[in-house]
Amino acid sequence: MFNSIDVGKAAMKLAITTREEERDMLTQLDGMGIKGAAVDIGGNISQSIPKILERSLVASKRGGLIADEYAQEGAVIGACRDALAQVMMKASNLNVGGKIGIARSEHDICVCIFLSIGLLYLDEVVVGMGHRGLER
Repeated sequence: MFNSIDVGKAAMKLAITTREEERDMLTQLDGMGIKGAAVDIGGNISQSIPKILERSLVASKRGGLIADEYAQEGAVIGACRDALAQVMMKASNLNVGGKIGIARSEHDICVCIFLSIGLLYLDEVVVGMGHRGLER
């Protein structure tokens, strides 16, 4: 059985993978008993918030992390909003590109947002993490 720290690490690992590495990571996590999903995101962060929330929810459902149930959907959206709040301090109104990693084991679900912020020729990196507890 895994605790919230293990699930958070899994979400972060998924968020920092390339698309090619993602498949291997999902297989590895599944073998350990952790379900995972990931999705690419990009654009102006302030204008993309609804799309980011939607993509995290769709990825969670497609990956089998949550059921089509109000409380589980709310947990993913809440964790994603927590992660977004952490990255918005650095990325507000700027163009970003990155990935959302989502992991679940038993009662814990974590959403990690890993972004590169385009600022002229200087790139900044930011990470945000949100966690929620769920019933099985």
